[in-house]
Amino acid sequence: MLRICHLSRLAHTLHPCRVVTHCQQPPATWRDFHVSAALLKRRKTAEEKKSPRIIEYSPKKAQEVASDIWRHMSVAQLAKELERPLDDVQEAMLYVKGADNIEASAKLSDLKIIQEIAKKLGTKTRVVATPETVNEDDQRERDAAPRPPAPPELLKPRPPVVTVMGHVDHGKTTLLDSLRGADVAGGEAGGITQHIGAFTVTLENGERVTFLDTPGHAAFSAMRARGAVATDIIVLVVAAEDGVMAQTREVIQLAKEAQVPIIVALNKIDKPEANIEKSKRELAQMGLALEEHGGDVQVIPISALKGTNLQLLAEAVSTQATLMGLRSDPTGLVEGIVVESKTDPRRGKLSTAIVSRGTLRKGSVLVSGLSHAKVRGLFDHNGQPLSEAPPGTPVEILGWRELPLAGDLILEVETEKKAHAVLKFREHEAQREKIESSSDDIRRKEEEHQAKYRAEREARRLAGRFRVRGGQRVKQVDENDGKPRVSVIIKGDVHGSVEAILDVLETYSSNDRCRLDIVHYGVGNVTEGDLELAKAFDAIIYAFAVEVPQPKAAKDVNVRSYNIIYRLIDDLKEQLSSKLPPVEVEEVLGEANVLQNFLINEGRKEVPVAGCRCTKGLLKKAQKFRLLRDGETVYDGPLESMRHLKNEVDTIKKDVECGLRFRDTKVLPQPGDILQCYTTHMEAQQTDWDPGF
Repeated sequence: MLRICHLSRLAHTLHPCRVVTHCQQPPATWRDFHVSAALLKRRKTAEEKKSPRIIEYSPKKAQEVASDIWRHMSVAQLAKELERPLDDVQEAMLYVKGADNIEASAKLSDLKIIQEIAKKLGTKTRVVATPETVNEDDQRERDAAPRPPAPPELLKPRPPVVTVMGHVDHGKTTLLDSLRGADVAGGEAGGITQHIGAFTVTLENGERVTFLDTPGHAAFSAMRARGAVATDIIVLVVAAEDGVMAQTREVIQLAKEAQVPIIVALNKIDKPEANIEKSKRELAQMGLALEEHGGDVQVIPISALKGTNLQLLAEAVSTQATLMGLRSDPTGLVEGIVVESKTDPRRGKLSTAIVSRGTLRKGSVLVSGLSHAKVRGLFDHNGQPLSEAPPGTPVEILGWRELPLAGDLILEVETEKKAHAVLKFREHEAQREKIESSSDDIRRKEEEHQAKYRAEREARRLAGRFRVRGGQRVKQVDENDGKPRVSVIIKGDVHGSVEAILDVLETYSSNDRCRLDIVHYGVGNVTEGDLELAKAFDAIIYAFAVEVPQPKAAKDVNVRSYNIIYRLIDDLKEQLSSKLPPVEVEEVLGEANVLQNFLINEGRKEVPVAGCRCTKGLLKKAQKFRLLRDGETVYDGPLESMRHLKNEVDTIKKDVECGLRFRDTKVLPQPGDILQCYTTHMEAQQTDWDPGF
């Protein structure tokens, strides 16, 4: 048992802060206890125990931002990244082994030397990849661009590219059928052109002309715009019976914007209702300077069906092409424009193009937008193989890795390696432009997130803790939940058809009533992947002029096939309407005028009765009644009684007087009030979407 004994004076002198203890054991087991004031701890008082515990945190020190360094950076770049003067960096390099060349343009290839220089300057570093610095010359080398104009001695005559345009059903395809002796209009769904067709026609004088047949339907405005850009001459087909129509005005506007000469083919002059002079006046009112009025626009009256005056039209096209002096360079790298693109189930990805410069051959490497091809086959409009395609020739190209977009420029490059480099550069540029265009939205969302984070962090600090525990997380609910929606997948035969359908769908603006979601779209037949996607999203697959799978394979999937665009849109409108909830519709059965108000005794109470005369329709006791006074509703509800000559009746006809008592006895009718008898029923809603045709 330990006992604390008094220390001797000597021990106290030697150890003033030590209490020596001893026991009945030998001196070898003695221990020392230090009781310095620094080791004492005061107990809390009762008041201090009751007070809430507040934890104060010292603010964190701002972390030093590391500077970026990379291999083969120059001394000047290092000074810029370290945010130090060049002289300071050069002075620090004098004390670093291996940093011999201190010139501003000197390259530092060793990362350890760069890190040592930064360490001497007291800066943290971070190794990053070498940044890409692309000047205009490098960019020109990495991307593909059209060649400069060829010298005049290399230019040779080429066939003109003539685009036939006009309003729907004015006879454009029939005109081309007559010119080339084929029946294309018979093969079009509903007799309406829904693609751009490109083919070469040899006229009677032996000259070759490349014709483009564009759709006239309102939904295909993008196709018409592409046809106007890719052409030399526009043949505007106007039906003499209809005159200038909506798409006729659009074509005239496109021609003026593209500065393309117009030749007017006044079609259907063989019809009795044809009015040639009226059509000419309307064309003049649209700003076309006709030849007979001193202008340069030729007007050729024709009948495409009977072949009347077609030779005059061909001569007019040939004369216009000769005046324009169309010439091109058939040598060097190929340039062209994509007219249409599609996916063939047997041959793969195909594009119809018109060669504008150079001669296209098998084996050529092409780039178009973000697509590239090594040409495996060339075909004309009849599907016959071609060995080469000179300028002005429409050609079907086989060998695309990805489907090019209609309207894109086609450029030939030397090798596939160059094509891959061009695509990589274009993808990088497209991504950069996308980031720049959305940078404002990203910055705004980031600021909102930072403000929310700071507020939550400050609240946690004031609460004395950094982590909030307990409680369930709030489920993120989509704000659109509960709204009806129609999900669709669009598959088309060519890119232009899919583009036209998507353009029409963009006009839908009633998402607040029923959402229209485009799950997927593409060119080609309906695949198994499309069916799986439709099952996952409960979507309708609209197949436009493509093959659809067998019913057994498409089980539980709604696949709808169409080959006319407005029928597809009508079906989609029905689907949208079917998703809308029914609404209560009111139908007025009859009206009556209140002539006088009576008070009759009903038991011990006096109740008001309206003396009325039916002025319109029928009054039925079982239906609802509305009492109107100066346009405002005084009462809306059922009747308690309907009498005619003291007899209780169920119906009052027109011009018959009656007495009506409301179920609410507090309502007092007055002479001059109007009484309406109406019924309500549920009626299906119709979507208010107007696609414009």
